[in-house]
Amino acid sequence: MLAHVPDLNGFVAGLKGLLAPGGTITMEFPHLMRLVEGNQFDTIYHEHFSYLSLLVTERVFEAQGLTIFDVEELSTHGGSLRIYARHVEESDRPVLASVEKLRRRETEAGYHQIDTYLGFAERVAETKRKLLEFLIGARRQGKRIAGYGAPGKGNTLLNYCGIRADFLDYTVDRNPYKQGQYLPGTHIPIFSPERLAQTRPDYILILPWNLKDEIMAQLSYTRNWGARFVVPIPEVEVFP
Repeated sequence: MLAHVPDLNGFVAGLKGLLAPGGTITMEFPHLMRLVEGNQFDTIYHEHFSYLSLLVTERVFEAQGLTIFDVEELSTHGGSLRIYARHVEESDRPVLASVEKLRRRETEAGYHQIDTYLGFAERVAETKRKLLEFLIGARRQGKRIAGYGAPGKGNTLLNYCGIRADFLDYTVDRNPYKQGQYLPGTHIPIFSPERLAQTRPDYILILPWNLKDEIMAQLSYTRNWGARFVVPIPEVEVFP
């Protein structure tokens, strides 16, 4: 829950108070460096108050008397960190090389400098331009475009890029509670996946791009009419 709390310092202070002597705190959250490197701006949405690097997380924990002594890099959600922390005074568990190594990588990549984040902002804007160029070109050629999925990240992408039903006819989702509803902000209708076979779109825009391989395998039947898959992140890419 570390990325989900508005009072980060107060929350970690609470962890300090709860942790028994000799105990370990372990938490998992999206890794800011992977987010920036992968241009994953669509994962920035209302559920998250913070996007954390190890550098910042260490400072927050240290301010509350806790030491991060180990860290793992995971593939979850496009790239996550799993940290392990202890009371600062319990030095019998030394800080492992995994922490030193990742701290050095983040520092060398400039995650303690504002210019790193300004460069990220420009890459995000360029991704928007490229996706709109593709959609405009496809529409002018008379192509039909549908979406796959109705995830939170998809709403960030579509609303930021200004993509509505004039570009995307509809999207489909396997969750029956989403079917018959509309995407917030864009008002794109959500149908069941069977809609794809009924309308046979030329392109399918995959909104949960982190599951693209699984989704393309599930939708392999759409190749019967020549449909192609579009993945917007980290760069616009079209798959046959």
